Amino acid sequence: MKPYMKVSLAALAIGVGVWVGSVYSNTAIGAGTSQPGTADDPVVTRSYVDQQIQKALNGSTNAGSGSSAGNNSGSTGTGSSGGDTSLPPVVSGASEAIEIVTVKPGQQLIGASGAEFIVRSGKAVIVSEGTNGVADLTDGVDLTNGEAAPTNHLLSFPRDGRGITVLDGNKYSLTVMVRGGYSLK
Repeated sequence: MKPYMKVSLAALAIGVGVWVGSVYSNTAIGAGTSQPGTADDPVVTRSYVDQQIQKALNGSTNAGSGSSAGNNSGSTGTGSSGGDTSLPPVVSGASEAIEIVTVKPGQQLIGASGAEFIVRSGKAVIVSEGTNGVADLTDGVDLTNGEAAPTNHLLSFPRDGRGITVLDGNKYSLTVMVRGGYSLK
């Protein structure tokens, strides 16, 4: 067989393969899809999904609950908060917003138990009473009293009374992203 014939047949085979593949692909794509909101693909509301989740968790539903919007009281306890069980309580810290705090030289930013800080700018040092310190979750190390707090690292404060302050001799303020409770002294 001559070379131009081989090239022509190869090009023809590739072209036929692409055409057949596109025809079958379009048929397969259109075969399984249906319009959202029809009987084949129903749209469900959030209240229905919440009701089904509660039914699966508790084994029962609230009769006549209607919409569950606004039923969550935001309590952080683990026990029952009364007759309304349409939504589980919000986990503590799940909805807390991040706040930007400026710490001036001489001030201390003390985190409440469970608070998280990220030092965005400035030179900070850890303030801690006792031998235990603050967890640097980025590096996976424990920072003790007087150690430098690295910038852009997530710091976790497991107990009250621990925090950060501006490095002695530094005249610039700290900019800190804070999630959770804190006090500025």
